[in-house]
Amino acid sequence: ERIKSLEYELFSNIRQELYDKVESMQQFVQVVAQLDALTNLAFLAYNNNYCRPHFSTDGTMHITASRHPVIEQLMENEEFIPNDAFINDSNLISLITGPNMAGKSTYLRQLGLIVIMAQMGSFIPASSASLPIFDKVFTRVGASDNLALGQSTFLVEMIETANILNSATPNSL
Repeated sequence: ERIKSLEYELFSNIRQELYDKVESMQQFVQVVAQLDALTNLAFLAYNNNYCRPHFSTDGTMHITASRHPVIEQLMENEEFIPNDAFINDSNLISLITGPNMAGKSTYLRQLGLIVIMAQMGSFIPASSASLPIFDKVFTRVGASDNLALGQSTFLVEMIETANILNSATPNSL
C-alpha cells in the first residue's frame, strides 16, 4: 500500500513538473521542427543540384531546365528531361499539346510545385529561375463526367476552367 502510494505521489510530481513546462517544451519542439524542415530543404537542394530562384517585379517568369522534384526522384534508371518555361505580359497563355502520357500534366504540376517551393523560401529543381510573386496557383488537370447531374466530361472541364478564371487575379499563375 505504501509503495503504491509513493509511486502515485512520484507520478503526480512528474506530471505536474511536465505540465509546468509544457509551454517551453512546445516552443522547443516548434524550433526543432523548423530546423528539421530547413535542413531537409537544404539537404535536397545540395544533393539534387537545385538553384536559388530570383524574384522579379516585372511579372516575368523565366525558368530554365526545370525538373519535377518528385518524379525526378522516382526515376531510378532514367534521366528526367528538363523543361523551360517563359511567361510575360505578351505571353500569358500557353497551349500545351501532345499525345497521351507525353508529360503535359507533369509539366503543369512541375511549374506549380516550383512556384510554391520558391515562394516558401526553398531552392528549386532548375538551372536558373526568375519569377514574380504569385498570389494564387491554379491548374486544371484531368476530369471525369458527372452523369448523375447530367454533366459530360467536357462540361465538367468547362465549369472547372470557369471557376479558375473567375477566381484569378493579375498575380495568379
